[in-house]
Amino acid sequence: MRLKFSSGLFVNNADFRRVWTADTLSQLGGQVSVVAVPLVAVVVLDASTFEVALLSGVRALGFLLVGLPAGVWCDRLRRRPVLITADLAAAAVLGSIPVAALAGALTLPHLYLAVFLTGLCSVFFDVAHQSYLPSLVGRDQVVDGNAKLEASRTVASVVGPSAAGGLVQWLTAPLALAVDALSFLWSAAWLSRVEAVEPPRPQRARSSLRCDLAEGVSFVWRHATLRTITLNSMTAVLFLAARNALVVVFLVRDLGQSAGAVGLLLSAGGIGAVAGAFLVARVARRFGQVRAMLGSAVLGAASGLLIPLTASGPGLALFAVGSFAGSFGVVVYNVIQVSFRQRLCPDHLLGRMNATVRFLVWGVVPLAGLLGGALATATGLRAALWVTAVGGLLAPLWLFFSPLRSLRDFPAAEPEATRA
Repeated sequence: MRLKFSSGLFVNNADFRRVWTADTLSQLGGQVSVVAVPLVAVVVLDASTFEVALLSGVRALGFLLVGLPAGVWCDRLRRRPVLITADLAAAAVLGSIPVAALAGALTLPHLYLAVFLTGLCSVFFDVAHQSYLPSLVGRDQVVDGNAKLEASRTVASVVGPSAAGGLVQWLTAPLALAVDALSFLWSAAWLSRVEAVEPPRPQRARSSLRCDLAEGVSFVWRHATLRTITLNSMTAVLFLAARNALVVVFLVRDLGQSAGAVGLLLSAGGIGAVAGAFLVARVARRFGQVRAMLGSAVLGAASGLLIPLTASGPGLALFAVGSFAGSFGVVVYNVIQVSFRQRLCPDHLLGRMNATVRFLVWGVVPLAGLLGGALATATGLRAALWVTAVGGLLAPLWLFFSPLRSLRDFPAAEPEATRA
């Protein structure tokens, strides 16, 4: 599998351009929520640190409740209608927050419910999106497609937080979320313009939901490489999500930063992610796909040690550097491993494979929110950030204590000997 990043998809595939545009718009709007939702809780609803930390856990509950069934449904249904429906539903849910705020009726339970329902929409969108791409661009171009989509996400990470901080100061946090709702509507409009007719899902012998779920889980767990990558991702996300649940509160309450400054600091991670998206193909060719994945996993984990060292004034540079390096590592790792999974898996299992991996990985986020909130309450914000940073160093051990450590590149086809 040779990685490449070319202009062919943009020039020759109009439908990919539409999907890419839809994803970019949605990602830009989504970055508003990253800043605005916790600020709504902190500034408007005067939520405690633990209550703010729970927001990330509530959003991820959807992966625990419907993460695996979503994969089955995405393998049984055409995937583009699933994407459009998820966008429209997310727009309606997020739009309810500014409406309630204007009516003076916004409450913390309402915010939790909106975040939870948006998370459900995200489950279906993400599973369908990763399963739709190979049929849209062809499996030989999934790396190029993933790199371009990741570039959009990372550009949104750069522009979004600083823009969101400004929007929050200008419009207030609840009204800024109306921008996110509009971005989902715009995304749905672009997806509706895709001209390629998605073929109906192949007719298979009718089987129960339980049997279909078991087939997807078994495929992931019995494949040695997929299992190792999934375990690494689970560990990394657990501690990263626990950290992310605390950083806004840490910057506002411990370091006294304004909403605009918080957005600017968070955008440093986006710059690192942009660099990772544009350099991933070059890095993988230079060092090999597996070595690039291992190195980026270590970089992402080690950079987290800079976050709890952050202080006011010049010490804020440590947060920026840690965010930059961490995001660079995460993006390189993600593009390589997602592309490997898409090329490896047969089409009829793509939805269930993606759903299984996302269920296992993102299913730890509710626990991470509880972990972050409990640690901060018991020990203070800075001490809790130290725990998440040290814990994150455990994740790459899954890769280094596996056969992957001796490989340069993924084999074109995994032999049966590599399966457990």
